[in-house]
Parts: sequence; structure tokens; C-alpha cells
Amino acid sequence: MPLSFCGNDNASAYSVDDGVLDNGCFVDALNLVPHVFLLFITFPILFIGWGSQSSKVQIHHNTWLHFPGHNMRWILTFTLLFVHVCETAEGIVSDGYMKSRHLHLFLPAFMGFIAATTSVVYYHNIETSNFPKLLLALFIYWVLAFITKTIKLVKYYEHNFGIQHLRFCITAMLVILYGLLMAVEINVIRVRRYVFFANPQKVKPPEDLQDLGVRFLQPFVNLLSKATYWWMNPLIIGAHKRPIDLKKIGKLPIAMRALTNYIRLKDAYEEQRKMVADQADKSPSIWRSMYHAFGRPILLSSTFRYLADLLGFAGPLCIYCILMRLGGRNSPESSEQKNVTASGLGVYFLSSHELLENTFVLAVLLFLALILQRTFLQASYYVTIETGINLRGALLAMIYNKMLRLSTSNMSMGEMTLGQINNLVAIETNQLMWFLFLCPNLWAMPVQIIMGVILLHYLLGFSALIGACVIVLLAPIQYFIATKLADAQKSTLDYSTDRLKKTNEILKGIKLLKLYAWENIFCSSVEETRVKELTSLKTFALYTSLSIFMNAAIPIAAVLATFVTHAYTSNTELSPAAAFASLALFHILVTPLFLLSTVVRFAVKAIVSVQKLGEFLLSDEIGDDSWRNGETSVSLEPCKKHPGAHTKAINRKQPLRYQLDSFEQPSRRQPRPTETEDIAVKVNNGFFSWGSNMATLSDINMRIPTGQLTMIVGQVGCGKSSLLLAMLGEMQATGGKVHWSKLPECELMHEGNPSFHVPEPSFEAMQSKNRNSVAYAAQKSWLLNATVEENITFGNPFNKQRYKAVIDTCSLQPDIDLLPFGDQTEIGERGINLSGGQRQRICVARALYQNTNIVFLDDPFSALDIHLSDHLMQEGILKFLQDDKRTVVLVTHKLQYLIHADWIIAMKDGTLLREGTLKDIQNNDVELYEHWKTLMNRQDQELEKDTDVADSQTALERKNLRRALYSREAKSQIDDEDEEEEEEEDDEDTMSMMTSRRSKIPWRVCWKYLTSGGFMLLFMMIFSKLLKHSVIVAIDYWLATWTSRAQNTSVSANSSANGTLTDTVPFDLSYYTTGFSILCSSGIVLCLIASLTVEWMGLSAARNLHHNLLNKIILAPIRFFDITPLGQILNRFSADTNIIDQHIPPTLESLTRSTLLCLSAIGVIAFVTPVFLIAMLPLGVAFYFIQKYFRVASKDLQDLDDSTQLPLLCHFSETAEGLTTIRAFRHEARFKQRMLELTDTNNVAYLFLSAANRWLEVRTDYLGAVIVLTAAVASIYTSENRLQSGLVGLGLTYALTVTNYLNWVVRSLADLEVQMGAVKKVNGFLSTESENYEGSIDLSQVPEDWPQQGEIKIQGLSVRYDSILKPVLKHVNAYINPGQKVGICGRTGSGKSSLSLAFFRMVDMFEGKIIIDGIDISKLPLPTLRSRLSIILQDPVLFSGSIRFNLDPERTCTDDRLWEALEIAQLKNMVKSLPGGLDAVVTEGGENFSVGQRQLFCLARAFVRKSSILIMDEATASIDMATENILQKVVMTAFADRTVVTIAHRVHTILTADLVIVMKRGNILEYDKPQTLLAHEESVFASFVRADM
Repeated sequence: MPLSFCGNDNASAYSVDDGVLDNGCFVDALNLVPHVFLLFITFPILFIGWGSQSSKVQIHHNTWLHFPGHNMRWILTFTLLFVHVCETAEGIVSDGYMKSRHLHLFLPAFMGFIAATTSVVYYHNIETSNFPKLLLALFIYWVLAFITKTIKLVKYYEHNFGIQHLRFCITAMLVILYGLLMAVEINVIRVRRYVFFANPQKVKPPEDLQDLGVRFLQPFVNLLSKATYWWMNPLIIGAHKRPIDLKKIGKLPIAMRALTNYIRLKDAYEEQRKMVADQADKSPSIWRSMYHAFGRPILLSSTFRYLADLLGFAGPLCIYCILMRLGGRNSPESSEQKNVTASGLGVYFLSSHELLENTFVLAVLLFLALILQRTFLQASYYVTIETGINLRGALLAMIYNKMLRLSTSNMSMGEMTLGQINNLVAIETNQLMWFLFLCPNLWAMPVQIIMGVILLHYLLGFSALIGACVIVLLAPIQYFIATKLADAQKSTLDYSTDRLKKTNEILKGIKLLKLYAWENIFCSSVEETRVKELTSLKTFALYTSLSIFMNAAIPIAAVLATFVTHAYTSNTELSPAAAFASLALFHILVTPLFLLSTVVRFAVKAIVSVQKLGEFLLSDEIGDDSWRNGETSVSLEPCKKHPGAHTKAINRKQPLRYQLDSFEQPSRRQPRPTETEDIAVKVNNGFFSWGSNMATLSDINMRIPTGQLTMIVGQVGCGKSSLLLAMLGEMQATGGKVHWSKLPECELMHEGNPSFHVPEPSFEAMQSKNRNSVAYAAQKSWLLNATVEENITFGNPFNKQRYKAVIDTCSLQPDIDLLPFGDQTEIGERGINLSGGQRQRICVARALYQNTNIVFLDDPFSALDIHLSDHLMQEGILKFLQDDKRTVVLVTHKLQYLIHADWIIAMKDGTLLREGTLKDIQNNDVELYEHWKTLMNRQDQELEKDTDVADSQTALERKNLRRALYSREAKSQIDDEDEEEEEEEDDEDTMSMMTSRRSKIPWRVCWKYLTSGGFMLLFMMIFSKLLKHSVIVAIDYWLATWTSRAQNTSVSANSSANGTLTDTVPFDLSYYTTGFSILCSSGIVLCLIASLTVEWMGLSAARNLHHNLLNKIILAPIRFFDITPLGQILNRFSADTNIIDQHIPPTLESLTRSTLLCLSAIGVIAFVTPVFLIAMLPLGVAFYFIQKYFRVASKDLQDLDDSTQLPLLCHFSETAEGLTTIRAFRHEARFKQRMLELTDTNNVAYLFLSAANRWLEVRTDYLGAVIVLTAAVASIYTSENRLQSGLVGLGLTYALTVTNYLNWVVRSLADLEVQMGAVKKVNGFLSTESENYEGSIDLSQVPEDWPQQGEIKIQGLSVRYDSILKPVLKHVNAYINPGQKVGICGRTGSGKSSLSLAFFRMVDMFEGKIIIDGIDISKLPLPTLRSRLSIILQDPVLFSGSIRFNLDPERTCTDDRLWEALEIAQLKNMVKSLPGGLDAVVTEGGENFSVGQRQLFCLARAFVRKSSILIMDEATASIDMATENILQKVVMTAFADRTVVTIAHRVHTILTADLVIVMKRGNILEYDKPQTLLAHEESVFASFVRADM
């Protein structure tokens, strides 16, 4: 058939006799003109590029300047494109009815499509480069197109075509669209005054885009990029080359920052507060305020959701229509060719019904519907997630603001615990955020279910309702299972917490356990708890697999019920169309029902969370602190003439860093006569309470003189600290007033230069010391998670000279020198743990460094030894602060400092006993003075005793710190080496392989995980999974053949009635229904088996991995614990074990299920239409790249999200702990700012993570739609050659399921990859070497009571901690007689402790040997050796349990023996007084006993084990003198006949020994009786003793 524009079946086609415009073909040709015009004009501009246009606004990311009506234009253009597609389709179909080709029917439409696409590309380029003059071309195009289309419409109308003809409707639509686009264009020109106006408006891009830090562009890009997340491409593809870090994801746009949203929510909440202000019983509704603040986006998201759900039904309907057409094609009437010519314009006009009868048109429609549905669905998800994140940011800010105002009594009286606040932050806000994510489902689901049921009823009649009933009735069971799951998870959590506590104790006391050979006892107690935890995990696994099973089995059961009922009740046969359409509908219906249970559960949780939030937001706050700003009658008057000073006082927003401090020349104030003005703080008959009605402080009348040192003294618990807090406004004042003087500020201004009358005192005021904040060092030291320097400067500008002075006064320099990065080392919760004394000194340093007039120090000496206290008192308080003329209030127990006080306040039982100078008190209250004197004498005596103790205490703290750090450093070196080795193993080539390694799936780890579950289970899992999916495919295939046969019989019955003869095969209904029922039932059973085997395998893998890990770690050498941080080991037992227990099995299940579903679907389609495999190739490649890029990016973003969450939670908890300090310093604003920054950082990571998920889902969904299109076209094309329509239905239904599961494959793969990290880490620990527990001699050769004598020979002993380290002992030789008392001394690091560890083979003895009672200890099995010796360690270790368990965990001794041991250790009376005696409780770490008592328990423990050799490793370091003397006596009497080796760091403890060994750098320096060594004046021992006296 020759091609011609107007067709050549009609001579009049080219004649224009009736007038040019009455020729239809000419009108169509006229319509080509505008399109060609646009292409001609824009192509050169687009291709030549924009040349050198100077008007380009230079901003980062080619800026998105949106012209007015931007979104409107995109929507109209998309509609235009769709209408053009319809027009083209209509033209092609109606052309099929003509005798010859009529190009004019579809060519203009096709050109229109191209022109519309070009227009939007052109527009986008104009917009991004901000060159609006070029919009003129588009304007002309819209006008021309509008005119030509209007002519066409008018002509159609004249020729009596109307609404019943499709082409008339399409043309009308086009006219409207072109008109609207024209209007949009005119509007742009009008608003922005382009083109025809002389001075166009200057436009700036949005603020966020001018900030190069903002990388989250979703709100600013155009509609297409918004819908497909195109702007994410560079980020996701770039992640492949180098990891995504915080710099790459930048900042949040302003509208999404926590502050913006906080203000929105707070305003809404305040409105609610106003509304219920007059009703006492009602509290403001948080729900309403959330709705007012964030309601609009939720409505938008719900709209998207509705649209998506309605479009979702297009799938089943299109399948139905396609199959009806294909089924109907076999009937004879359709084959006649309709050669109809319509009147007038010489072409055929279709009705819309005829167009939809074309199967190819239906396939394209199905494709478009899917694309749209998926786009809307992802848009809905994105909007809810963004809103959820905004809400969470706002809630966090609200909680934080409230927390800063919480009354202290709330915190201390336990109404609001830290735990509750942490829960609010970590759990409740996230619950609400998740509820918001799932919120649109609440109202979208019922609509979806109702629609589905109506459609099913339309397709299948009454039997559909039965299927629907099956689904609805089984839904409550889903809910029940979901609640059970939550319960199981709770109980698992309890057990795992318990297990972690035990593991933690083991790891903390691992040295003791090894030395006493008790590892196995403790290990088995952990295993016991683990067994309980596993039982609870079994329940969890059972319910999880049931839930998965229900999800898979419900649709099978529903389909079975429906089709079997239909077969027996309905009088029509089941057609393939109805069968497969309803199958697709059932798949749609199951999802909302499955989700419904989850949504309901989250809704319930959200209601609880809101309740908790409400209670928290309404809890008590501290009083208004106006008095602290000096708004009191005393102080305002003199300041009136200096407004600057006063405004300064109120203006707390100005951070302290502006008040520059000239530390070099402190402004000295002339001493003034004492009057009222000279009082910094004054309290008049104050009564203060901690929130209860009982007054803690009563009848307080006192004053604190300015610029002087005031001391507050009194017994423990008499209210000294409370008095400080009362002055700071932390307590509730039930009566009386606190006055803070504001005067000195004004005074200061006059003082420097009296003639200074310039009216700008504000700068001067800035110079004066900041009055509103009080430097406060609390009794319980409080550190930030920050560097040492940041902890001391605390937000003030860094002044080197001042900083150094402060560090010296607090003697922090030696401690700082020990830290790995000096004062830039991170300390605090997550940093390096410092000891109490070090923490307290840092807090005092913070108070000293602050530049405030008033300093409150609450017992700063409590954790310091005497030298440090003296140094701090002299240098810090008397010199540093007093030189500065700062007002100091000091609470202390050290009465010897009273002589330095300018003013003394003595307290007793919450009231003031006396106030005045020391002289006043000496004169007026002789009794009190005498009492103090006796106390001072006693303190002085203690001082003499204490000096060495104290010294040693600080030394000990430093030593511990040094040890901890040394081990860390070594660990990090070893870590680095490990990593290097790993990299070398993995691949030789480094840089080029780096990228490929990041996208590689850790197959080796996966295989390790799967095999650790056991091969039998692994085989069962794989087999049951494959079988289940084969059966599911079989069910659907059976349905296809059944319905096709049924249809064929009915068709053949018709044709035989018409008289044509066909062979009719009898159709046996019962055969098909029985087969169908059997297949369905076996499918349901297999679903259950398959879901159970996965969970079971996961459980057994978890059990084996934990068991191996625990045993490996417990048997590891002590060196392993020195170099591996405790937290890292604990992490393996907590986070990683949790992932292996609970997260990997469901992920694995989801991955296998979705992968097998996709594979079976592709298999089925390929089986039905083999042509499909050709199209599969490009699709497969696309899918491979999408998942490869996504997995890498997703992993990075997940890590960022996790790593930014921790600082946020820590910031909350540390703020809650340091409330009083922050409020005293007046640093609330700074902390709020920090919180907002942390929240935004976490939110931006989370936003990017969810945007990346959308990016993936949009792409996989579009791929799925393409699969549906190709499958549909291929099957329609092949079905022309008599393909059974049942099989076509099968192929299409499966193609539809692929769209749902493709993204699940990638998501599960990415999740599994992240979770396999846990397995990898655990496996890393499984490769640690164990200690060599077997000995080389037989146990029978070791006597039962070895060692009887306790004779020790050390021969040429060399010891090192690790084969890579230098030896710590070099060729040591010694001989110790049985029963001798030996003392070993030496400087720190001389190898004393290493020698004691060598007796237990805790270190590597690579040369020489130790022989005890004739047996070389290196040949003994370790448990034997260690269980026959005793040791008392420097740090006392107690375990939680009973006293009996601590003394004798093996349960081998009688009670008498235990009491005897306690008596020797001087503990018998104390233990007897405890409830339960020997069974009295010991809390974790023995916290309920003092350090000295703990040490005595350790002594008793050593005595219970009747061994003839006792080693004491600096055992008296943490004990006061009295207890130490007891210990020495005990050792001499109780251990008289045993060999005792004492390692001493106070030499006087070993003066009574029989033999002294002095060590230096791993060698023995002196070795003799102490008397002999002392006789030598120049012996090292003698010098030690002299230094110690």
C-alpha cells in the first residue's frame, strides 16, 4: 500500500473545491506548521548552546530559578504529552480502518509530541540560565498552535462531529491545553516584565541556593526531577568512587531545619495552651498542635496516596480487557474488515469504545497507568517522610527547651529520671515519626479494600465475597501475631540485658578470673542466661515466621475459596479474563490488610508517646529568674543613668565570647567602706525546698561580701550545697528573697576615669565582668563530650596566658601530658574515662577560667589528695581568684583552710548556725571555735599520715590512665596492621580495586553465616523455598489451563450450535477443582515450612556464633584485653549479636522470597512468550547498575545516619546531667544551638537516606513497568498465532508482581550487606589465639597438694607481653625459700607487676623458667597452675551476687571456712550485721562496699584458697593507713607458714620482710635483707625509704 500524506483511496483528497479549510487533510497539514516552527527555532539554540551569555547568575548547582507558574507549566505539558499520545493512537487505529495509509491522521500528532517535549527542555534551559527573553519563541508557538487547533475544532463542529467522536474530544482538549499554556506564558511576561518591557525585574535565587552548603535540592528542582529524584544521580553514582561523608550531604534547607519547625510547632502548641487556659482539667492537645503545624503536607501526601491506589486498579482492569479481547478474537464476527468512510472529511472517525478495544492501546495505557501510580506512590512516601523528619526535629527541640527549664527538684526527686528523658528522645519521638510515615495508610487502606471488593464482585459475582471474607477474617489473626511479636521482643530484650550485664562483669574482672582459673564458672552462667534468651528468641522466630506465612498463605486461601465456589455455584464458566484479573486484585488486597495490623500497632504506640510527651511538657519548671538579672529594688537605682549597663544585663542573647577579657591587667577595684552595695548576694529570711512541702533550708539570713572569699562549712548533709543552689535559683523559694547586686557595673565605669562623660557606656559595660553568669563547680563533676580544652574554656574565647595559668593552678599538666592528644583529647561519656580526681580538677579549672564576678565552688577538694588541695587553695583560690577581686563562695570540709576566709558561714541541719569572720566566731561562739580546733588538729594528724597516701592516689590515677592509654595505642597499631593485611588478602591492586570492593557483596561472610547454622538446615531451607515457589507457579499455571479449557469448551459449544462441526472434548470440572485444591493446600503448607526453616536456621546460626565468640574471648590471653577496648568487645556481644539474633533472619527471608518471586515471574513470562528474553537483556543490565550504585550509597548513608544519632542522644543525656551547671553559667543558648546543629546533621543524613530509597524505588518501578509493557506487547503479538489467552493472563499477572518485588530485592540486598558486617566483626574475634591451656605433663604426676612448701626458683627468666614488643623482664634470677616473706619494690614500669604475672603464666615467658616445689610451671596445664596459687590484685574486684559467691564461686568450702576467712580479714562483724549474712547481696562491682572493704574481701578470697604461695600486687594502694596496718598484721599471722611475695609501692610496708628485691627496668638491682640494704647509705632501697618517710 503506497504511502501518501492524504491517502490515495479517494480522488477528492487533494481537491480544494469546497474551500481550502474544508479539506480535512489540509487542516491537518496546517497543524504541522507550529510544531515545525518550534523545532526550527529551538534546535539551533539548544544545540549551539547558550554561547557566552553574561547574564548567567553564577551560583553553585546551575541555579533553579522558578518562573511564575512553574509547576503549572510542567503539569500542563505532561497532560499535553499524554493527549498527544492518545491522538497518535487514535490516528493509527482509525487509519487501520481505511483502504490506504493516511499519514495526516497521526503524523501531526506525533510531531506535536516531539514539539511538546522540546518545549519543556527548552523552557528548563531558559529557566536554569535565567535568560527569559527567549521565552518569546515559546509564546509564539503556543499562540500558533492554539489558532490552528481552534480552526480544526471549528471545522469538525461545522461537519456535525460531536462529543461521541473521540477525535473531536481530543482536539477540544488540545485547544484548552494550548490556551492554558498561552495564559501561563502571558503571566510570566506580566509578572517578571520580560520581553516587551524596558526594565525587567531583577530576581534572586532562593536563599538556600545561594548557600553552597545546602546540597539537599528536592524542594528546588523542577517537577520531573522531583518525581524521579534525578538530582540525586551525581551523589549516588559518586559514592562509588569515594564514600559519602557529612560534607557531601551538606546542610538542611532552611524550611527543614529543626529551628524553623520548632517555631511552627511551638506556636501551634501555645495556641492550644491559650485555648485551654481557663479550663483547669484540660491539657493542651499535642495532636491538634501537630495537625496545625504539619497538617498540610499530610493532606497532600494522602491525596497522592489516593491517586496511586486508584491507579493501582488499572492493572487488573487492563488485564481483564486485554484477555476479553484476545478471548473474543477467536469468535468469527470480528474478522470482517470494516471499510467505512465517514462523511465530510473523507476519513473514519472512531468512538472511544472502539479505541479501547485495541489490545495494543490497552497495553500502552497499562504502562502509563503503572508509571503514574508508582510516581504518585513514591511522592506520597517522600512527603510523609519529610514531614516526619520535620516533626521529629521540632519535637526534639521542644523537649530540649523544656529540659533546660526543668526544675531541679523534678530531677532529684525522681519525678523525671534521666532514663525517662532519654526514652522521650530516643523512643517516643521516633514512634511519632514512624506513625506519621504510616499515617496516610490509615485512611487510604479502607478505600482500597472497598474498591477492591467492589471490583471483585463485578468480575466474579457472589463467590468473590467469600474470598474477601477469608482475607478479612484472617486479618485479626495478623494483629494478634503482631502483638505477640512485640511481647516476645520485650522478653528477649530483658534476657539480653541480663546477659550483657554478666558479660560486662566478666570482661571487667577478666584478669582476676584468669588468675583464679574461674573462667568456666562465669562462662557457664552467661550461657545459662543465653539459653533463656534463645528460648524467648524461639518464640520470636515462631511468630515472625507465622506472620510471613500468613502473608503468603492468605491470598492462596482466598483464591482457592473463590474459584472453587465460583466453579460450583455460578452458571457461567470461569473465563481467563475474570480469573487473572481477580488474581491480580487479590494480590493488591493483601498488602493493605497485612499493613493494617502494623499501622494499628503504631497508632496505639503513638497515642502512648503523645501522652508521655504531654506529661513531660507540663511538668514543673524553675521559677522566673528575673532577680538574677538584677531587677531588684536594691540595684536598679544607681544604674538608671547608664542605660547601657542595664540593657547589657538583660541582653542574655549575646554570648559570653563578646565580653573580651583583658586578663593581663585585671581592673583592680579600690577597697570601699562596707555598705549594702558591697554585698554580692543577700538572702532575707529565705525558706527553700526541693519541691516537697518540707523546707530543706529554713530561716536563712545571710550575705556574701563582694570580692572576698566566703567559706561555707558544716557537717555532711547540713545543706551547704543546697544553699548554693538556692542562691542560683535552682530550689523553690517558699518564702523570702534572694538579692543579687548589680551595682559594681556602674561603679566600674566611673572608677577608671571620673571625667569620662561620653554617652556611650555600652562598650565599657561589655568590658566589665559578666554579671549574669556564675562560674559554678558542682560537687559531682560534670564533663562534656569534648576535648579537655573545650571543657575548660566552655564556650569562652581562648586566651593562652589565662588558660595556662588555670591549668597550672589545678595541676592538670601532668595528666594532660599523659593523654594521647594532649588537651585536644576527647573526654567524657564517649571519650577517655578519667578518674574522679582528674574530672573534678577539670571542673574547677572551668570555673576558674570563666570570666565571671562570682565563683561558686562546691567542695572542690573532695576527690583530691592533700598536695593538690593545698596547691589549688594557694595558687587558685587565694592567688588567681583573689587577685582578680572575684567574689568566691567555697563549700568545704577542710577546716584548716578557714584561716584564709574573709567571711565564714557555718551551717547545721538546714539552718544558719553562725556567720562572720573567724575572729567574730572566736569571740562570740567559743564552743564552736574549740570544736573546730579539735577537728583541725585531728585533720592535721591525718595529714601527716595521709601525705604519702594522697600522693600515691594521684600517682595511681595517673598510672591507671597511662596503662589504659598504652594498651589503646598498641591496639590501634595492631588494628592498622590487621586492616592492611586484610586489604592485601582481598586484592593486590589498591586504588582501582577500592571502588569494586565497595560494591562487592561479602559472599564469603554470607557463606560463613549460612554454614554456621548447620548444613542440614541450610539444605532444608533452600529446598523448601524452591519447592514452595514451584508450587505457587504450578497453582497459577493450573488456573490458566483450567480457564482456557473452560473457555474453549464454551466457544466450541457456541460454534457447534451455529452448525459448524468441531471436535468437542468433554470438560471435566471436578478434575480441575480437585487438582487446584490439592495444589493450593500443599502451597499453604510449604509456605509455613519455608518460613519456619529460615527462622530456625537463623536461630541455630545465632546460637553457634555466640557460643564460639564467648568461648574464644574468655580463653583469649590477657594481652588481648589490654589492647582491645572493653567497649569494642561489648559491642560484639550487644549490637552485633542483636543483629545476628533478630535482624538477619527476616532480611534473609525477604531477600530469598522477593528474588525467587522475580525469577519465577521472569521464567513464566519467558515460557509464555520467549521473545521477551530479548528485551530482558537491556533491562537486566539497567537493573544491575541501579542496584550496584544504590547499595554502596545506601551503606554510606546508613552509616552516617547511625553515626550522627549517637552524639545527639549523648548531648541530651549530658545536658540533663549538667543542668545546674549550664544554668548557673547561663549557657542555655549555646547548648540549644549545639542541639539544633546535631539534630539537623542527623536529620539531613536520614533525609538523604530516604531520598536514596525513593531514588531506587522509582527506578525499579519504572523498570517493572517496562517489563509489563514488553510482556504485554509480546504476548498480544504472539497470541495472534492462537496462543491460549489463559497463558497470556498468567504472563501479565506475573509481570505485574515483578514491579512490586524488584525494589525489595535491592533493599533487602543492601540491608543484608550492612547486617553481614556484624557477622564479619564477630568472625574477626573468632580468629583470636587462645591461651595454651594444655600442659605437657600428665595431671597424675602433679601431687594433689602441690605446692606444699612454696619454694620458688627463678632461672634466667625473660618475659614480654607480646612477641612484637620488647621484653619487660630480662634474665631475672632469684631464689625464694619456703615460707619467706619477700618484698619487691621499684619505680613505676620497673617490671614488678610483670614478675607477679609470670608466676601465673599470664605473660609470654620466652626464655628461662620458674620452678615451684620442683615442677617447672611452663609444663603444667594452666587451670591446675592458677588454681593452686593465690593473688590479691591492686584493684579490688567484686562480682554481683552474694558474698559467698564472691569468696568461693566453685562452692567447695564449708561455711566455717568462709567465716574464718572473713574473721582474718576483719570483716566478720560487718558481714554478720548484713541481712542474709554470707548470702547478703553484692551489687555490680561491689558498689555497696567501700574500696577498703572490697580490698579486705579480696584478702579473704585469697585466704579461702589455702595455697602455700600468696602474691600481693600493690594490694594496699587504695586503703587508708589503719586498714593497711590490719592487713599487714593479718598477712604476718594468718600466712605465717606460707610464702608471701609483696609488690609494694609504699616501701615502709616491706620493711619487716625477710628479703627485699629492688627492680629497675626489668632487671634485679638489689637483692638482700632489708636491714643489710638500709645499712648501705647509697643503696637504692635506702633512698626509697628516705623518700617515703
